[in-house]
Amino acid sequence: MPSATTSPSKKNAATALPVDTRRRWLRDMLLIREFEVRTMQAYQNRKIGGFCHVYIGQEAVAVGCTAAVEHKDPIITAYRDHGHALARGMEPKYCMAEMYGRIGGCAKGKGGSMHMFDKRNNMFGGHGIVGAQTALGAGLAFATKYQDEVIDEKQNTRVTLCFLGDGALNQGIFHESMNLAGLLDLPVIYIVENNGYSMGTSISRGTTMGHEITAKAAGYGMDSAVIDGMDVLNVYEGMKPLVDRCRETSRPCFVDMRTYRFKGHSMSDPRKYRTKDEEKKYESDDPIDKLANAMISDNELSQEDYDAMVKEVRKEVRDAMKWSENSPEPDVSELYKDVYVDEWGPFTGTSLPEMLKD
Repeated sequence: MPSATTSPSKKNAATALPVDTRRRWLRDMLLIREFEVRTMQAYQNRKIGGFCHVYIGQEAVAVGCTAAVEHKDPIITAYRDHGHALARGMEPKYCMAEMYGRIGGCAKGKGGSMHMFDKRNNMFGGHGIVGAQTALGAGLAFATKYQDEVIDEKQNTRVTLCFLGDGALNQGIFHESMNLAGLLDLPVIYIVENNGYSMGTSISRGTTMGHEITAKAAGYGMDSAVIDGMDVLNVYEGMKPLVDRCRETSRPCFVDMRTYRFKGHSMSDPRKYRTKDEEKKYESDDPIDKLANAMISDNELSQEDYDAMVKEVRKEVRDAMKWSENSPEPDVSELYKDVYVDEWGPFTGTSLPEMLKD
């Protein structure tokens, strides 16, 4: 049941959307939360290996941002990526199987926790190298702009969402990417999921701008915004006009998305750099409880409906775990597959070897 101490979300433009839309957002956040809780359990039971970074506490960011764009718009993110993949529409069983390292996973079990790809849903992956996805985000925006404006003039410009953590703010590749995006008028929105810590280093100790990171955008001629990432309605309300403007003007944008991860940086993080009081303060601002309480208070959702939704989500995730456990491990021959592409993109249908001959 939602916490009674959590105040409901304030009214905003998102409440003008159909009630079913907000119900879907609530269910998506519940799905991400349950998936991550079960992921933690599976990791502790040694069913999942390697690195593992859960998204608990930040669900409103992925769900609200995804709601603000269209399905054709590319999304790319860092290694805390399970939430983005699920919000984008990846079936939990494919996501969980990837966690388990099974052939049924979205990357055939060869990527693991940090590499959730879903071409059908235009999810271009999580990326384990800090900041690496920022250049790929600029590249996606460049490619889609070329396709939309040159190859198919009837298409509206697609907008790329590129997520990064505050720990990537001082990576050189991030600044090079921001500079190119500004110079080339690329339709990309860089969203910093600012949870206050780069692993265990407070943002105030990691960057000269501290929490005023929007100043970094000014150097590249970008518009910027600060958004409350602990409320899915606020996330949608803040992101939708930015997406619309980016689509219309083909100009990049920078977002300081204020959020908080309830758990450690990774499964091996003892969280000694944060106080218990700080964690309790943010946990009382749970984005799931906030939306659920607001909807129940506004008679848009009954407590019975909410309880049924929770039960349904739990079953879906349990089924995904069973499906993953029954999925075989990749054969050793998979080591030699998916190393090179066979086709050179959607432009001409010409294979790479044929293109090189020309």
